[in-house]
Amino acid sequence: MPIPCDSLDQVRIQIDRLDGEIVALLAERGDYVRQAARFKKTTDDVAAPARVEQVIGKVRALADQNGADPNVVERVYRAMIAAFIEAEQKEHARLSG
Repeated sequence: MPIPCDSLDQVRIQIDRLDGEIVALLAERGDYVRQAARFKKTTDDVAAPARVEQVIGKVRALADQNGADPNVVERVYRAMIAAFIEAEQKEHARLSG
């Protein structure tokens, strides 16, 4: 539940707090992405377009449940997933070596 703010400075403090939490969660997600590379046999397995669409559907539903704009959430997730796929492909190549 958002904290009511009385000034732009207070809003920025809360956004900075959330940014810290989001970055920590991205780091944790990245650790799991690196682990996933160990279990995939091919680069096609890494890209996993069907899985991407499954995740997008899930996060759009979560956006609705949480009062977020599903279109914004989808755009953020598509960008994030693309970046993680790139990182996972590098890890997969390193492991396949």
